[in-house]
Amino acid sequence: MTAELVRGQNHALDRTRVEIRITAGGPVVAAVTLGDAQGRLSGTEAVAHPGAPRRTGIEVPRQAAAEHRLAVDLGALPDAVHRVSVLLALPTGIGALTTFGAAAPPSVRVTDLDGTGLAGYTLTGLGAESAVVAVELYRRAGAWKVRAVGQGYADGLAALLRDQGLPQAAELAAEIEEAVGRGHARAVPAPAPAAAGRPDGHARPQHPAPDTTTPPAADRAAAAPPAASDGHSAHAPAAHVPSGPAEHGPGPTAPTAEGATPTTPTTPPAGAPVDYRHPKRRTTPTPATPTPPVDAPGAPVSPPAPTLPVAGDAAGWSMEERLYNQVWGMFEDLTRSVAAYRSASDFAESRLEQELDTALSDPRNRLGTAADAARAAARDKHAALVTQARAALDRDLAQLAAESEVVEPALPPAFARWDSPVWQAHRSAQERPMALRLGDLHLPEVRDLRIPMLVRLPLERGLWIDCGPDAYAWRGPDPDRAYARRELGSALTDGPPDEAELRRLSLETAVALAARMLAVHPAGEFAVQVIDPGGTALPALAPLLETGVLPAAPVPGAQGVATVLEGLTRRVDLVQMAVRSRAADALPPDVDTADQLLIVHDFPHGFDDRAVTRLRYLADEGPAVGVHLLMVADRAQAREYGPVLDPLWRSLLRITPVPDAHLADPWVGHAWTYEPPLAPRGSQVVRQALSRVAEARRERRP
Repeated sequence: MTAELVRGQNHALDRTRVEIRITAGGPVVAAVTLGDAQGRLSGTEAVAHPGAPRRTGIEVPRQAAAEHRLAVDLGALPDAVHRVSVLLALPTGIGALTTFGAAAPPSVRVTDLDGTGLAGYTLTGLGAESAVVAVELYRRAGAWKVRAVGQGYADGLAALLRDQGLPQAAELAAEIEEAVGRGHARAVPAPAPAAAGRPDGHARPQHPAPDTTTPPAADRAAAAPPAASDGHSAHAPAAHVPSGPAEHGPGPTAPTAEGATPTTPTTPPAGAPVDYRHPKRRTTPTPATPTPPVDAPGAPVSPPAPTLPVAGDAAGWSMEERLYNQVWGMFEDLTRSVAAYRSASDFAESRLEQELDTALSDPRNRLGTAADAARAAARDKHAALVTQARAALDRDLAQLAAESEVVEPALPPAFARWDSPVWQAHRSAQERPMALRLGDLHLPEVRDLRIPMLVRLPLERGLWIDCGPDAYAWRGPDPDRAYARRELGSALTDGPPDEAELRRLSLETAVALAARMLAVHPAGEFAVQVIDPGGTALPALAPLLETGVLPAAPVPGAQGVATVLEGLTRRVDLVQMAVRSRAADALPPDVDTADQLLIVHDFPHGFDDRAVTRLRYLADEGPAVGVHLLMVADRAQAREYGPVLDPLWRSLLRITPVPDAHLADPWVGHAWTYEPPLAPRGSQVVRQALSRVAEARRERRP
């Protein structure tokens, strides 16, 4: 899941070999500085730039370009390096840009080697600056994080390097300018205008005519989940929407001799339809109306058989990774297809208004048959445009639906729905999965096509199941209500669900998610703890308690809250110290090193100021050492603490116990309807999965 950062925000990195992809509105120079814990540079050898593009663990391009890809191996860096700063500067004599404010904001994406998005930052708000520290990768407690910096310098690269403590700043800046000057003829211009408007460089629909609507997506690269974004958080999820998440473009390609990555032209030939496809999608689209070819006059030849969708038809080292990339490729394809349809529909509406205004602008034409004919012609054109756009969308949806029918049965348990047959044969997992299904997503244009919402494991953000009736205004349309009544087994009416119903469904959702996490992890490597001060969650916790996966019922009252939080806080502190000192074998024997999921129910009942502080600490520091938070709470009930808890809510991914359109992808802002991952009504699959977890634990004990 791609984390879209804002200035000053940081994001943990779960790998050491990454690429940094830069897209700008004109040619820029990319460089990297390697600083110590205070960010100071040891000398010119701590700077990778076009004149010296290779340093230990770092490689940058040799020329100015509008698109860059920098290779970073954090594990190969010297121990003295604690900060890796990515610099952008405007070259002299290349293009017309003298300040960053004169072009589209640069965008920086940190990705895996296969293009999987990890974090992104768009440097908005730049003006007279000609050099900027875009992002920095820094070492903290033995792990690496990326921070969005966006610090600009109007005095150029020399001032930037001087600010980082380099005595030879002016000389090095001149050397970089000279190295770039030697490559003037190779300077890569800005991308074609069709690719502007999106931070990932893909073309964003700009009211195309219906004959240029989106064809089915063709060649997907390895994609990180575009995280659907949550309006309640500073960063959009997520989801990984969705990786929203947004640089889900082609994987790495071979650089040129000068170190620059060749780009693919984005401008279609004259008269050709606009193509929003990934350039490396492997599934070949089926033509809507193929024309039979002929090999001789009067001798028609049968058209070639269309390529059928195949499960796992995406880049990746394992089938699990290929399916993961394929699911989020489908998410991106659906996003683009619907965006093109909506753009074409908006174009048809605006054209209708313009033609009606033109026809009626002359008072002599406002009455009589001429005016009626003009209005009828304008409406006929509008209807034809919308019909043609919908036909293109239906064609794309038919292909995606066919792909979904193939992919869904092939998903492993961590990705599969509870009604999938894979759960009937599932036993104890042998290794940790790479992602987890949090539910399904769909758009209003096609409610029957549901895309799995996958998030990477371990969870970088806690989860918040919103059980507050005020926060959920039953915004779902009628088909979503019907789904809730049919699939969730609830007593929902046409009006908003009451508080008791929401709390019941919220707890069932929490138990279903906990059961899925337990089932897809190896036995003994994942555990669940519960805080329930009021003791009202026991009926929903019955599957966990009766199978023995949860050893005992949660202790009610403030004492139970304090005991659980104190134990988990101690575990986080000890594991952090062990990681920093590389002494994991020195942990006390009573410390459970298995990943922990803390389910908090009835917050803030039973929480005092000390407990709230510990909870916020676990939400911030716990994910890095295997402690994850799952809250079942109503935000309105926590208002007594004032704004002190606002950072907590923003740090969590909000999901709902009933379908609700509260998630948005980071590309075009579609409002996605989220559906919770509950088992079908009357099914015992959750209890069966927990029973197998308990059995595997007993077999594992000596």
